[in-house]
Amino acid sequence: MAEEAKKRTLIAVIGDEDTVTGMLLAGVGQISNDATESYKQKNFIVVDSKTTDDDLAKAFDNYTTKRDDIAIILINQHLAERIRFKVENFTAAFPAVLEIPSKDHPYDPEKDSVLRRVKRLFGE
Repeated sequence: MAEEAKKRTLIAVIGDEDTVTGMLLAGVGQISNDATESYKQKNFIVVDSKTTDDDLAKAFDNYTTKRDDIAIILINQHLAERIRFKVENFTAAFPAVLEIPSKDHPYDPEKDSVLRRVKRLFGE
């Protein structure tokens, strides 16, 4: 497990334009040219009105199961709601999935899957 954790060095972002822009300005973004892939892989996706739930689910699956370099996934909570079944069913330790607020959608702790799991552990 420790060897696997050493590979995980990136933060992935699934968010609206403002969130992703802020994260990219903070230095989170990376576009890699993997030798085994014929395309460049980004560790971020900008979700807009044209992005379908299927596209969102594919991005989440890519970051959680297909990539071994992602340590943390930051996802806007309102987008996590659109693929809640995926977020709820993901139970692996890596990558950690953290729901964050966006400019137009405030954070609701009652919807956060991590907080709900913690409450269940403590019997609340």
